Amino acid sequence: MNIFDFHKTIVQSSSDTIRKLAIFNPFTIHKKGTRAKALFALAAVCFLWGTTWIASKEGVKHMPALQLAGIRQLAAGVIYVSYFLYKGVPLPKGKEWIPVLVLSFLNFIMSNGLSTWGVKYISAGLGSIMGAIFPLWLVIIGLFSSSEKIPRPAIIGLLLGFAGVCVIFYEHMADFMNPEFRLGILLSLIATWTWAFATLYTKKQAASFNPYFSLGLQMVISSVCLLLLAKTGSQFSITQDNGTLAPLIPFTPFTEIPWQSWAAIGFLVLFGSLTAFICYLYALQNLPTEQASIYAYINPIVAVVFGWILFGEKITIFITIGGAVTLLGVYLVNRAFKAGVPPPEQPETEGM
Repeated sequence: MNIFDFHKTIVQSSSDTIRKLAIFNPFTIHKKGTRAKALFALAAVCFLWGTTWIASKEGVKHMPALQLAGIRQLAAGVIYVSYFLYKGVPLPKGKEWIPVLVLSFLNFIMSNGLSTWGVKYISAGLGSIMGAIFPLWLVIIGLFSSSEKIPRPAIIGLLLGFAGVCVIFYEHMADFMNPEFRLGILLSLIATWTWAFATLYTKKQAASFNPYFSLGLQMVISSVCLLLLAKTGSQFSITQDNGTLAPLIPFTPFTEIPWQSWAAIGFLVLFGSLTAFICYLYALQNLPTEQASIYAYINPIVAVVFGWILFGEKITIFITIGGAVTLLGVYLVNRAFKAGVPPPEQPETEGM
C-alpha cells in the first residue's frame, strides 16, 4: 500500500464511512435537513465537544478519574445498548466480538480513560490540544507502513505541529519537575497513541453489524473493566513520599461522590456522548466533509477559553501561538493527503 492509499483509507475515508453507516442511526438523522440546521448542529459539536474537557476537569477534581470515566461510559453505553435491544437488534456473534473487544480497550479503556486521568494533573486546555495532535501520529505510522515519499506539505504540517507543541511546553519546562505534571502529560500522550491505533484498526475492520450498537457495547465493556480496575486497585496500598499509605488506585464509594462530579458525569453523558455525536452525524450528512471537520480545530479553542473562564487557567502567549501553530500543522497534514488522492467512491446506498 502506498502512502496516498494509506491516507485515503485512514484520513479521508473516516467521514465517508460514517455517511455509509448513517442508515444505522437510531435517531434517523440521516434524512436530509436544511443547511441552517446543519450549521447549527456543527456549532453545537464545536461547543459541546470542547466543553467535555472542562466537564472532565471539574469531575476529576472531586473523584478518581478512572472511576468517573467508567461511570460515564456505563451510563452512555447502557442507553445505546438498551435502545438496540429494544429494537430487536441481535448481539454480535462469534468473531464479531473481536473488534468490539479490541476497540473497547483502545478507544475507551486507554484513550478515554487515560485522557480523563491526564486532565487531573494538567489543564483542560493543554489536554485538549494534546488530544488534537493524534492525526500526526497517523502520518508517522503511515511512514513506516509505506515506501512512498511523504508529500512536502505534510512534512511541513508535521514540523509545524510538533513545533507548536514545543512552544506550548516551553513555559512548562519548570512544571516537568513536578511528578504529577509529568504523569498527566504521559497519560495524555499515550491516549493519543491508542486513539491513532484504534483509528487504524477500525479502518481495517469491515462493519459486519450495526456500528452504533458496537459503540454502546464498547462503552459498557470498557466501563465494567475500568470500574473493576479502580475497585480492585483500591484494595492495594502504596507508600507515599511522606511515609503514609495510599490506595494504589483511588476509589470513592458511590454514596460519597459529590454533586459536582455527578453533574459533570451527567453533562458528559447527555451532551458529550449522546447529543454532540448525533449533531456531528447530522452536520456531516448535510455539509461538505471538510466543513464539518472544522470541529477538530475549534474544540481546543473552546476548551482553552472556558478553562480560563471557569478555572482561571492562564491563556499565555505560548499557549496562544503554540496552540495555533499545532492546529495549523494538523490542518496541513490532513489537507495534504486529501489533496493527494482521488475522490472517494460514492456509497452504494446514499444515507442523506
